Amino acid sequence: MIRVKPMPLFRSKRDLTENSETTIDKLAIRARNNLWATFFVMGISSMAWVPRIPEIKDQLGLGDGKFGLIFLAGALGSVCGSQISGRAIHRIASRKFAQICGAIMPIGIFVMGSAHDVRTLVIGLFLTGLTFSALDVAANVQGMAIENLTKARYMSSFHALWSVGAFAVTLFGGALARVITPQEHLKALAVISAILYLVTISGLLPGNLDGHRGESHEVTSAKIPFFAKEAIPLWALGIGLTASFIPEAGIYDWSGILLKDHMDIGKGLTAIAATTYSLGMIISRFLGDRWFEKWGHQKTAQYGGYIGGSAIAVGLIAGIPLSSLNKWLAVSIISICFAIAGLCMGPLFPAFNLAAMSLPGIAPSVGMARVALIAIAANFFGPALIGGISELTTLPISFALLAALLFLVGRQARFIKVKSIK
Repeated sequence: MIRVKPMPLFRSKRDLTENSETTIDKLAIRARNNLWATFFVMGISSMAWVPRIPEIKDQLGLGDGKFGLIFLAGALGSVCGSQISGRAIHRIASRKFAQICGAIMPIGIFVMGSAHDVRTLVIGLFLTGLTFSALDVAANVQGMAIENLTKARYMSSFHALWSVGAFAVTLFGGALARVITPQEHLKALAVISAILYLVTISGLLPGNLDGHRGESHEVTSAKIPFFAKEAIPLWALGIGLTASFIPEAGIYDWSGILLKDHMDIGKGLTAIAATTYSLGMIISRFLGDRWFEKWGHQKTAQYGGYIGGSAIAVGLIAGIPLSSLNKWLAVSIISICFAIAGLCMGPLFPAFNLAAMSLPGIAPSVGMARVALIAIAANFFGPALIGGISELTTLPISFALLAALLFLVGRQARFIKVKSIK
């Protein structure tokens, strides 16, 4: 293990000896490995309760409407976490802030595991949402700094590890449902997450290397007005991120209902579209850094938005009518189309995040936090928007809106400009 003595925040070029440069390289590689692990744990802890939701709902004796309101606690926590994270990281650096979040987030999960009433569950969800969104900002700031120090692209692979963690906890969580109670499950994951965060976050970059205040030659602010001139690029990127955020949540939340109610698919196969979509996203996030190198972040996001939107549209147009003639063929078509959409959408988050952290005069943590805040706040209305349009028209038309939003992503990608690392 490499021992690092405390360093001043700013160092002159004369202090950068060959030995110190070698040490920084080793620190960057160690931080990269630990950040991969941190994103994996984030995927596990943020999705910990998802496979046990039906049981928790039944234990509390709540209907769909009342239980749906409980989800707002996590969303509200996420908005608050994004709001405070930018300034906090600008002040105390990303690793220290991540350590605070990594200590509190397992407490939120443990509280959820201790919930025998609605109030306790709401408190646990709020804490978990608050600290996850804040930790996500800190982790992305670390990711950008690691790219700058190593002169290599890794951001998409970091997000891939989050997807792997989320997929793993969902898959194995369902299997554990027959063995342990939801309370035992969540408490165990809380303890495991706390231990893993303690180890992985401690290996991230220290404050003098994480670039939390921007480039050494830049003067950055910890506070950016919402509607000032300098905030316009953040709004443009936030709209693009929102337009990719809502389709992702919509596919996970509503695709099973689409297959069941509009294609008459049986219970055992209703999750197949979301599963193939998730696998496509994981694959593309592992490939995303190569795509960024080959095509650039802007074109990768443009291609992803336009092709992903087209894939969803083809799946709806071909798959739903065909289900009355040949269900297996219809399910195959819509699953392949959703897998293509996942392949296209995987790199979108990393691309918009990097662009938000590359704006001149704005600290990376502040830019990332503001764009995340815009996207998360808009996501408040995403599920309601899909449900409302479905109520007024049909669910397939709501999914057509998701396809249209991905075309908007392709349009907003023109605002993506990521700093060179060469």
